[in-house]
Amino acid sequence: MAEEKRHVTYADAGVDVDEGARAVDAIKAAVAATNRPEVIGGLGGFGSLFSAAALKDMEDPVLVSGTDGVGTKLAIAQLLDRHDTVGEDLVAMCVDDIVVSGAEPLFFLDYVAIGKLRAEHVAQIVSGIAEGCRKSGCALVGGEMAEHPGVMAADDYDLAGFVVGVADRPKMIGPDLVREGDVVLGIPSSGIHSNGYSLVRKVAIEGKTVEELNEPLDELGGESLADAVLRPTTIYAGALIRALRAGAPIHAMAHITGGGITENLNRALPSTLDAVVDRGGESGPAWDIPPVITYMVDAAGLTQDEAYKTFNMGVGMSVICAPADADRVRDLLAAEGLETFPMGEIVSGTGVVRYR
Repeated sequence: MAEEKRHVTYADAGVDVDEGARAVDAIKAAVAATNRPEVIGGLGGFGSLFSAAALKDMEDPVLVSGTDGVGTKLAIAQLLDRHDTVGEDLVAMCVDDIVVSGAEPLFFLDYVAIGKLRAEHVAQIVSGIAEGCRKSGCALVGGEMAEHPGVMAADDYDLAGFVVGVADRPKMIGPDLVREGDVVLGIPSSGIHSNGYSLVRKVAIEGKTVEELNEPLDELGGESLADAVLRPTTIYAGALIRALRAGAPIHAMAHITGGGITENLNRALPSTLDAVVDRGGESGPAWDIPPVITYMVDAAGLTQDEAYKTFNMGVGMSVICAPADADRVRDLLAAEGLETFPMGEIVSGTGVVRYR
């Protein structure tokens, strides 16, 4: 007697294509709000179309691309069931990497891998990505939502982002423009941003209930740990591009991410020069450090050297320029809403960051 064939649908296997279609419908408006004139068509195609006609006005257009994720900050968002800001983190990590060469972010794509797809859940995530794209001036032209039953827990998800930008080669900035005697300016971070979260979870999150994480803390100025650690990463790209277009005479920039100031500011240096950064002294730090970072440094018992190699220490972006141009750079950045403060100077050396 022939064995009766089983009837197993894709939904039975854990993938709900109908919910996927609902998720796409839920994000269409947010995605459309990021459109630039160069975007051709909308969601739904096999590939995303973006006109390169504007590049013809450049002397030597150079495409600059970047990709990144949010890392273990996502685990805290999942614990607290708060998903509306991690998309901004994702965009920030990508666009603020490519802007340091003077590249304008043009378009962005995202990849969302999730255990069990829920339309309203994905809509929160993608609305954050769209908000990040809007702030940075790039278009969210497409992406992928991949449901992974049996591989990821139902409430787990991971994010990856991909950005493409453009710079005119004669106007690009970077280490080759940096000179001895240049000054280093810092632009404040909003908090921890998106790096150091494996340590944050270990010293401040693990073992606490959601209720405890939402309690106001005096050490954080009355803010809760939940709010402090999920504050989205500041997006600098849009303002920096506008300042460069206005003539800001910047030589180089460094996005302060994983590895802190020590392992990122050096990436803006040639091999013959060092950055000497003023950390302050007995009277206190040389600039304001967000309370949440001080809290984490104290909780982990980090030394100063360890702290400056783990967290951004209140600096989201560093800018290098000639001392005679510092006031003009400050003014043009201020006009775009970016505060600056002195961090240090460029001296002869071997391409490393030193502290005093």
